[in-house]
Amino acid sequence: MTHYLVTGGCGFLGSNIASRLVEAGEQVTIADNLSRTGSTRNLTWLRNQGTLDFVTLDVRDAPAVDAFVSRVRPDVVLHLAGQVAMTTSLADPRLDFEVNAAGSLNVLEAVRAHCADAAVVYSSSNKVYGELGSVRLEEAERRYVAPDHPDGIDETAPLEFCTPYGCSKGAADQYLLDYARVYGLKTVVFRHSTIYGGRQFATVDQGWVGWFCSKATEATREAAVESFSISGNGKQVRDVLYVDDAIDVYLAAAERADSVAGQAFNIGGGIHNSSSLLELFDRLERLTGAEMRYSAGPWRAHDQRFFVADCAKAHRLLGWRPRTDIEAGVSRTLDWAGELLEDTPAD
Repeated sequence: MTHYLVTGGCGFLGSNIASRLVEAGEQVTIADNLSRTGSTRNLTWLRNQGTLDFVTLDVRDAPAVDAFVSRVRPDVVLHLAGQVAMTTSLADPRLDFEVNAAGSLNVLEAVRAHCADAAVVYSSSNKVYGELGSVRLEEAERRYVAPDHPDGIDETAPLEFCTPYGCSKGAADQYLLDYARVYGLKTVVFRHSTIYGGRQFATVDQGWVGWFCSKATEATREAAVESFSISGNGKQVRDVLYVDDAIDVYLAAAERADSVAGQAFNIGGGIHNSSSLLELFDRLERLTGAEMRYSAGPWRAHDQRFFVADCAKAHRLLGWRPRTDIEAGVSRTLDWAGELLEDTPAD
């Protein structure tokens, strides 16, 4: 039996991973400060899945993190705790830094001191590549296209931290990789595109697929639904990765940490699971019969017009590729949005 520690274990990805591990009979400890909307509901849900240990922990508290890791001494650390919204980072850059950069350093130092043989897999972001202004784009009817990158963006793209969020995630990203070089820790970094699916309490600032699924669901249930606004013209493109496939790649990295330590991977649904906002709206209207009533607003500052992860490296070194196509994933996320609409107690 392997002992897994999941930081941010009551968040969207963390709760899904913890549930899979509990089902597999692994020893699971989750740590979370329960600050994010939906986290207490996810904790209740997890406790109904089986046996696990939960500790309230804020990764900004270095002595608490050190004492906790010293006591737990896990075999695998899935470090998912973090501040997740670019808009929040712009409003409060110090909070963003303390959670993402300093918090990750606290986790690394505790692992180095108390369980240096543990595998550590970190949830980074495509935002470490900045605006990708050097990527040539063509404007098609419903999306932007990057003709020089038919399979997406790979890990050779230059790092260009942009916005406080990109800086804090990028700093943590580089600390993880450097701790493999300098201290020999078995660290692996995932630079994520969009992840979506059940147990995500999406907001307008984070979790765009889930957010628009909720808008489509509301439109099918209510007689009059107000229009919502989007940033830009709706042709911006991301690849989307269903949460079950994200779990698979984390477990693959944990199993192969000895051979891939110190490596970074671009992780997403790939070009075949990419979508613009407009294309997602088309799909939602077809699946639900709802009308996606929206207005276009200004572009979000420093947002990427196009990011699709080229996952070839992950396939080559981790034996992983996404299995859930966007049609199936969006359908399941609509089911989740329907559950939330029917049961929305205060968190």
